[in-house]
Amino acid sequence: MNWRKHMRTARIACLTLALGTMLAACSGGPVSEQSPAGVEERQPGAQPGAQTQPVKPGAVARVDLTTKPGARSPLTDPNNILSRRSIFYDYDSYDVKDQYKDLVEAHARYLRDNPRSKMLIQGNTDERGSREYNVSLGQRRSDSVKKMLLLLGAKEEQVESVSLGEEKPRSEGHDEQAWSQNRRSDILYQGEY
Repeated sequence: MNWRKHMRTARIACLTLALGTMLAACSGGPVSEQSPAGVEERQPGAQPGAQTQPVKPGAVARVDLTTKPGARSPLTDPNNILSRRSIFYDYDSYDVKDQYKDLVEAHARYLRDNPRSKMLIQGNTDERGSREYNVSLGQRRSDSVKKMLLLLGAKEEQVESVSLGEEKPRSEGHDEQAWSQNRRSDILYQGEY
């Protein structure tokens, strides 16, 4: 019993000491003003201590990073192949058809040229088949597009592939015309998902 009493007293003392130290550290005191470190401007290849000329205001070219008014992003310009975002498949297939290879190549080129861009590929299926099968098929569809993009130069960290299975139909019908619209992979860029 005595031993427990001593341990309790020791804990209280340690906590009090820690609390006091924290309060003292947070109380702050006057902050001394320090002059900023001197920066010496030098020309490339100049020796330390050599005389240099100061940079004149306006001598540095300005770069306009804003989008020009009325200019469209290639991703939303209907005349640009990049605005096409769906790849359709045959029944029970995840092979990208030849007619969509130019589309995938264009998106791969865009990702190569814009290394900060990120993409999500959503694999979709029609309503036929079990839920588990459709999730698996949707994943194989999105993975096939991702694999093509990576082979064409996109980086792994730029492309994510997921399956939505039959959960996001484009057409609600129950015939071949509707099903053919639902067997697809959709391409979304960061900010769209």
